[in-house]
Amino acid sequence: MNRAQIRHLLDTIGNMFPDAHCELNHSNPFELTIAVLLSAQCTDETVNKVTADLFRKYKTPEDYIAVPLEELEQDIRRIGLFRNKAKNIQKLCWILIHEYGGEIPREHEKLVQLPGVGRKTANVVVSNAFDVPAIAVDTHVERVSKRLGLANWKDSVLEVENKLMKKVPREEWTLTHHRLIFFGRYHCKAQNPQCEVCPLLDLCREGKKRMKTR
Repeated sequence: MNRAQIRHLLDTIGNMFPDAHCELNHSNPFELTIAVLLSAQCTDETVNKVTADLFRKYKTPEDYIAVPLEELEQDIRRIGLFRNKAKNIQKLCWILIHEYGGEIPREHEKLVQLPGVGRKTANVVVSNAFDVPAIAVDTHVERVSKRLGLANWKDSVLEVENKLMKKVPREEWTLTHHRLIFFGRYHCKAQNPQCEVCPLLDLCREGKKRMKTR
């Protein structure tokens, strides 16, 4: 894909989803980190339902470690992998209190060392909480990038991230991340992509194939 095609792609999804944003409800970097940690293998919608009560009950890292693990597990039990996530939240809060003065660190390399925080979570936190350009590759970003030819079918998540970082201007990384998610969540869905009305059909390997078989 050449530079003009990439620009066309970015402008098109920008026009389709000009208001794309992080859909996880949060009011500070700490809440965002907890929400993203909870969102692994779980929809943002479910996470927001759970955190509506969770963030009223727990305001600080100290609050999370003041209760027994079983209580926290019950508070998030509607979330997939809730036992493991509850354990990670308490470990993460302990580290924040003892190593970072109760605050979420701003540095990517420190974030990825926190329990339950992988590269994707760290990218979401630095870009949304601290305005550091980053592209977090979730299931939507990966699927759309591969369908549109921004990455190869067999690329790993890290390879997809690296290719997007090379192809997208740095100042557009965070915005493009949100727009690719919205494009994948509301338009180019896994099961029923809207190929017949897609303005990017001419660039899409998957779409061309699907339209031929109809």
